[in-house]
Amino acid sequence: NYGLLPRDSRLDQAVTQWLQYDKNPKTAAAVRTMVKDRAMSELQKCFGARMEFGTAGLRAAMGPGVSCMNDLTIIQTTQGFCAYLEQCFTDLKQRGVVIGFDARAHPPSGGSSKRFACLAASVLISRGVPVCLFSDITPTPYVPFTVSHLGLCAGVMVTASHNPKQDNGYKVYWANGAQIIPPHDKGIAAAIEQNLEPWPKSWDTDGALQSSLLNDPYQDIHREYCQTIQQHCFHRELNKNTKVKVVHTSVHGVGHIFVQAAFKAFDLQPPYAVEEQKDPDPEFPTVKYPNPEEGEGVLMLSFALADKEGATVILANDPDADRLAIAEKQESEQWRVFSGNELGALLGWWIFQCWKQQKEDGKASIKDVYMLSSTVSSKILRAIAVKEGFHFEETLTGFKWMGNRAKELMDQGKTVLFAFEEAIGYMCSPAVLDKDGVSAAAIAGEFVSYLASKNRTLSHQLRSIYEEYGYHISKNSYFICHDQDTIKRLFERLRNYAGENSYPKECRGFAITAVRDLTTGYDSNQPDNKAVLPTSKSSQMITFTFANGGVATMRTSGTEPKIKYYTELCAAPGNSDLNLLKTELDNLVDVIVEHFYQPEKNNLTPRPE
Repeated sequence: NYGLLPRDSRLDQAVTQWLQYDKNPKTAAAVRTMVKDRAMSELQKCFGARMEFGTAGLRAAMGPGVSCMNDLTIIQTTQGFCAYLEQCFTDLKQRGVVIGFDARAHPPSGGSSKRFACLAASVLISRGVPVCLFSDITPTPYVPFTVSHLGLCAGVMVTASHNPKQDNGYKVYWANGAQIIPPHDKGIAAAIEQNLEPWPKSWDTDGALQSSLLNDPYQDIHREYCQTIQQHCFHRELNKNTKVKVVHTSVHGVGHIFVQAAFKAFDLQPPYAVEEQKDPDPEFPTVKYPNPEEGEGVLMLSFALADKEGATVILANDPDADRLAIAEKQESEQWRVFSGNELGALLGWWIFQCWKQQKEDGKASIKDVYMLSSTVSSKILRAIAVKEGFHFEETLTGFKWMGNRAKELMDQGKTVLFAFEEAIGYMCSPAVLDKDGVSAAAIAGEFVSYLASKNRTLSHQLRSIYEEYGYHISKNSYFICHDQDTIKRLFERLRNYAGENSYPKECRGFAITAVRDLTTGYDSNQPDNKAVLPTSKSSQMITFTFANGGVATMRTSGTEPKIKYYTELCAAPGNSDLNLLKTELDNLVDVIVEHFYQPEKNNLTPRPE
């Protein structure tokens, strides 16, 4: 007992156990200092609650204690994961696991993605499990690609993607090449709790790195990946001769060499790299947040380089290169940063055109073709599917759902051409059952060179798509709310709007034609009123469909204190008065905010501008 903690209290037990188990001198010393300094609030923060292992694996700040990413929590997590894999796969010791990592590092705690990856390998190897451990940083998509390509039992990627620099994460892929979904998350979480004490050789990274069970797939997988994505290259001659100049930024992450290689695989001119951001740097010195979704703030250096080189298109990856943002110079000399939904429309249209051109060889039937998007993303693919005759399906938010659904469809002999989510995530190749910013960058490069040969731009093409299939304009934002009771009350009011179990029929003059509640499993569009998509009582999510073609989803965030809304107005083809449509969407959003969110009454903080 450490004197300052009530003996045998949960905190006392957690700290005592930690100091027994932790062999990292930096985190152990930090905890001893907290105890010596009687820093109770810090101890509570580090030991009050263990990081929750969910369907996205883990994501938290690096530092000491059970609530943070560090050597010991990585060992404990991997031990639980390994024990769960042993239960699920009789051939685990024949097939093995792949582990990849990005360039994140946290000197104060001695934590880094590479260090965590080596510890995870060490745990698995101590149990006789073969491990493919990449010898150097890779993009996240390389891990699911390797699982599928080599037929492994699972994959782990150590990354926090576009999170702030102090964070790290542990992302898990199953044998089908997609991110884990229930019940695996619960199974792994339970196994972690049963395997907290480090196994005898878990800390022995030196031994593991010498083991015959370890191999480095880096060269082979890089070559195979670049070869595989070439099946999506349809205009090689055009690519060789294109005059379009493209700038690429990897935002201090891993993307630079991989996007250069993907462009080469497509015979495209190498993109100009933003010098200050092309090499990995865990400090992310030139950006406030390393997230290209933030738009212009992250792209300032790209704009400057493009202006200097006369480039008209900018491609930006997030730090683990699984997402892609695109900006284009307009005739007005201004830059337009496309939204995730607009890029979903552009890439989905392009990939369908390429498939159609290929299909003239009589390869496949349109009745077997599918595209997917998450339920909070634009419905533009649905409009294209209705007109062109392929299938469109919605899944829950997150690529874990799209990846798993894509695999199910592929196992039934279907062709899954494309999947996307509005948070700039695109799956352009079924070789990676997750979002992939590297293949998406090369495919976008070819798309741009094709358009240029027709004297067109992405902006022209987007307008044509909307004119042909109907304008789809969206407006997404959120409110901040730290009080769970307020959030629950807000959603329960909508479920019991005019008496028990009755949802609103209208919102200030906007008639509601359908309601889907994925918290309770209600869907007024289904004959039995039961939702087809999986439901979850632990998160709030209601979608309203309006008579005017509007769709609005209200949902809580899994990782942040936010109540988000995603709204879209889907107009019929021919209805192209954009100003009128924008005004109508603005009015719809205003009444939803005022009458469903009630920000004053519920004390909600609007999104900071």
